[in-house]
Amino acid sequence: MTIPDFAADAEALLPDLVALRRAIHADPELGLDVPRTQQRVLAALAGLPLEITTGTATTSVVAVLRGALPGPTVLLRGDMDALPIEEATGLDFASSNGTMHACGHDLHTAGLVGAAKLLSARREELHGSVIFMFQPGEEGHGGAKVMLEEGLLDVAGERPVAAYAIHVGPGPRGLFATRPGAMAAGSNHLSVTVKGRGGHGSQPHQTLDPVPAAAEMVLALQSFVTRRFDAFDPVVLSVTRLSTGDGAINVIPETVELAATVRNMSPASLAILQEGLPRVIEGVASAHGLTAEVQFDVMYPVTVNADAETADTVDVLRGVFGEERVMIMPTPMMGSEDFSFVLDEVPGTFIGMLTSPADTDLATVEWNHSPRVVFDDALLGDQAAALAAIAFARTSPRASVAG
Repeated sequence: MTIPDFAADAEALLPDLVALRRAIHADPELGLDVPRTQQRVLAALAGLPLEITTGTATTSVVAVLRGALPGPTVLLRGDMDALPIEEATGLDFASSNGTMHACGHDLHTAGLVGAAKLLSARREELHGSVIFMFQPGEEGHGGAKVMLEEGLLDVAGERPVAAYAIHVGPGPRGLFATRPGAMAAGSNHLSVTVKGRGGHGSQPHQTLDPVPAAAEMVLALQSFVTRRFDAFDPVVLSVTRLSTGDGAINVIPETVELAATVRNMSPASLAILQEGLPRVIEGVASAHGLTAEVQFDVMYPVTVNADAETADTVDVLRGVFGEERVMIMPTPMMGSEDFSFVLDEVPGTFIGMLTSPADTDLATVEWNHSPRVVFDDALLGDQAAALAAIAFARTSPRASVAG
């Protein structure tokens, strides 16, 4: 079977996709509750031959397209939530509500709508079913996990055999980037409260001062990471909070709180972190006559791309867009993604799409989560076409690219 020319089909959709993206960008919402974005998605999908359900624990949208021909089910994901960032892009459609789509989820949402339209128009040629997963709460809220708990994978009547998502980022315009195996790091939170006995700053000998112990813990954590892990199975630990509260400057505090983000690339490294980090913290505290409360929370697992699915995805993207627009990443990203929850259940591929405007100086480009990051929404047609082509190919018995 030949894959339709979705890239050509998408050209006619581009103005509507850009308008949808910009409407979402100008009115961003946070977390698991994105009702205005949900309504825009529902309006954009209206009239398509889709079975649509909405979430109960979150404002998700799930749409199922059933092809006219028999075949398996695949899943496509687009996330919808924004970040609590004051936008500073100066765009005509910039947000003014203190919230910003600084990670490109507005493009992900519009691109997935485009894929739904492209595949719906080719329903008579489509084998199997496609689940379109419009997900709130990706930015630290575990929205994918919530949707899985609500039965996402069973909504089509049979579980998907593969799952795919595209995430935009800065870089050479229009380049797709992915890799087999670990694609993005697991994300974990470390929280510590060091407890001592406060007192006057002029008489530290009469206290149990938690401040120097906390400083020692910061260094001990860095030594732990550099000495306990294989350099080819990296771990990144960054202490991002260190606080004694708002007491007077001449008072030694009772407690110090510190927190860190911890990234890992394998279950083996996670096991070492879970056992070792509390031991290091408690050991330093004990050496100073203090106590420490340690909490280590696993937030997101490692995002792992299946080898076979990724090889097929690369072949499809190269067939549609050309060899020069597809790159195999040499290393994973140390950022995290809650699409990892889906890929823990279903084999699939997470793909980067680089979308800096053509006149961007890549040496000084702003990155995701910057208040000044800009993505080129003229690439929305390619994003939609890529998702549609990947899904069409995976559900087809034997697919080849047109042309």
